Amino acid sequence: MQSFRTELENPIVEKDIIDLEKKIRLFREGNIHDEKFRSLRLARGVYGQRQPGVQMVRIKLPFGKVTFKQLLRIADVSDEYASGNLHLTTRQDIQIHYVSLDRTPQLWEDLERDDITLREACGNTVRNVTSSPDSGINPNEVFDVSPYAHAFFSYFLRNPICQEMGRKIKFSFSSDERDTAYSYIHDLGFIPKINEQGERGFKVMIAGGLGAQPFLAAPIFDFLHEDQIIPYAESLLRVFDRYGERTNRNKARLKYLVQKLGLDEVLRLVEEERIANKSKSFKIDRNTVPAPKLPEAITLPVLDEVIHSLDYKHWRATNAVPQKQEGFFGVYIKVSKGDIKTELARELVNAIRPFAADEIRITQNQGLLLKFVREDALPSLYAALKPLGFAVPGFDSIADVTTCPGTDTCNLGISNSMTLSVALEEVIYEEYPELIYDKDLKIKISGCMNSCGQHGLAHIGFHGSSVKANGKVVPAVQVLLGGGTVGNGEGRVAERVIKAPSKRATDILRTLLNDYAGVAEEKESFHSYYDRQGKDYFYQLLKPLADLTNLKDEEYVDWGHEETFATAIGVGECAGVVIDLVATLLLEGFEKLEWAEASYEAGAWSDAIYHSYAVFVSSAKAMLLDKGVSSSTQIGVIREFDINYVENGEFTLPGTFNEVVLQINKNEPTEEFATAYLGQVRDFIAQIKTKKAL
Repeated sequence: MQSFRTELENPIVEKDIIDLEKKIRLFREGNIHDEKFRSLRLARGVYGQRQPGVQMVRIKLPFGKVTFKQLLRIADVSDEYASGNLHLTTRQDIQIHYVSLDRTPQLWEDLERDDITLREACGNTVRNVTSSPDSGINPNEVFDVSPYAHAFFSYFLRNPICQEMGRKIKFSFSSDERDTAYSYIHDLGFIPKINEQGERGFKVMIAGGLGAQPFLAAPIFDFLHEDQIIPYAESLLRVFDRYGERTNRNKARLKYLVQKLGLDEVLRLVEEERIANKSKSFKIDRNTVPAPKLPEAITLPVLDEVIHSLDYKHWRATNAVPQKQEGFFGVYIKVSKGDIKTELARELVNAIRPFAADEIRITQNQGLLLKFVREDALPSLYAALKPLGFAVPGFDSIADVTTCPGTDTCNLGISNSMTLSVALEEVIYEEYPELIYDKDLKIKISGCMNSCGQHGLAHIGFHGSSVKANGKVVPAVQVLLGGGTVGNGEGRVAERVIKAPSKRATDILRTLLNDYAGVAEEKESFHSYYDRQGKDYFYQLLKPLADLTNLKDEEYVDWGHEETFATAIGVGECAGVVIDLVATLLLEGFEKLEWAEASYEAGAWSDAIYHSYAVFVSSAKAMLLDKGVSSSTQIGVIREFDINYVENGEFTLPGTFNEVVLQINKNEPTEEFATAYLGQVRDFIAQIKTKKAL
């Protein structure tokens, strides 16, 4: 690989991209440990794909906002570096696939020309901050949460406190009490409120999550003032960084830390950490997300044939909603499987440009929301969308199935989810067309138990699995029922009911819908119906479809495939040679000391302090590994270093290692403390270099 140089005007971004190219070269040469390189790569949005030698690149779009120009830029990048397809995610990102690792720095530079980043789209970082897509136009919202979501994105991007946590952290902002951003499954979820004094604030939910073991978030504030939400989140991240699990990734989420220590103890630690915060109060700039430029009012033809068609009436009733801005509509576009071919994306921009504002929002169910469409433009917009396949009615109904990529590209996928989603949608449109108006029932599919398709919060959920029959492996789905959003921070986790061959999922759906129509009481919700009948009722109802004694030949073949099913795990990257992990960690510590020095010179006292803290921990971890001692948390590393190095006199410190390092949460981030703390970490590194003869 040749040395890489960018032509960007932003020196911070430029340094990031050059650093990625440098790390790729070192990895190719075998000079960076595989696990360390994976962490660095993921934090730059580059994710190993199921297919060997290629990457999925995740593009981080705060709260799902993308302009026409940005969408066209992403389409161009996908054509140049990827497979010519855009995949919309449940976290309001866009993913592109089949990218060469060596080309990712140039890809990133091309995106940044239109202010699009990959930074921290994956990895052990703060992931994309999501919000209700209708924020800003929702008639029921007490205020627009978009500037708050943007503030979180900006504040925590490249923030030292959340670059190398044990696992990811997810934040969400719902626009109203319907909680359409699902606060109850987030590490921190926010629902807007106004107090008696007319001040803005949020109901705050903590430690929710899906995955293989879902947890519902707990409410910790009925009202937290808007100026305190970022300081509180900062303190929480500091606690998670220090106390969170780092060895067993299955337990390395905030929800498990709360389970381990107890909610009260975690909240106590958060309060203890607040003294170290960069910001004790943080005023959100409400003007950072201005309203988009409105489309011009133009004279439009009267399309009587469209207006009086049944298809248009269905589409308008299910996909167009009045905005709080009088005379304007938000228009939702249903995107099958969340996939848009790049050429279709360009045609879409051309089709909507005359009728909608220059702001598209990606939705949590993998669709799109257009804003500020004038009422008289709705027929013309429909006519423009229909030839592209983007005027399908039933947005966010039971006919709008959410799905992850599954075995198409994901390393962890067990069985197909995307083709199955299309098959289930066809059942609704062809056999239950009246249900395109039912927005109270949701179907969600994941290719494995990890819930990227959010099956854990579905009324009817499926996740990929397998069963054995007649000496063969059969693609299967685990059926989950009864999950979903209740509102104002309350939600339900779907219960596992039964496992059945994947090819029977369509019959499972028919059975459930027929029973619901025939057995449910008048106007009874699916949740009430499920609770009244009970889990065993549904097990018995679906049991005949789980019978493996009558399998047909086609049931050994997964959806969208022709070959006989076999479970498989994709191959990741490897460094070619095994290197000294202790040396790697020490070099990492030395590099972080340079970051601390640079932050100190820039007068960024809080950043200098946290980088210094990271030097203490990573260097101590290296020295412990040198003795064969490991610990799964940062706080454990701190304690073990005292036991193995300080108490026996191998290291001389002005107190215990615990006392020296944890000065960080007992002092304000002042210049005086930054100076003293940086001096102590310099002395610590000097002792390591002497001991290791470096």
